[in-house]
Amino acid sequence: MPKIKTRKAAAKRFRITKTGKVLRRRSGMRHLLEWKPARKKRPGRKALRVKAPDVARIRSMLPGG
Repeated sequence: MPKIKTRKAAAKRFRITKTGKVLRRRSGMRHLLEWKPARKKRPGRKALRVKAPDVARIRSMLPGG
């Protein structure tokens, strides 16, 4: 049976932790950061967990996880 290919678009956007949680980056942290206040930028450094309805779909795109 052939290997399952990873969807590279999903691999660039999501991470799966050792315990199986799916993480994503926060939005709004790509550009124009000079003009955004620090209290808006600071939380953007941390990754967030993906909500439950989307986890199954993301896992199917990342077979290694």
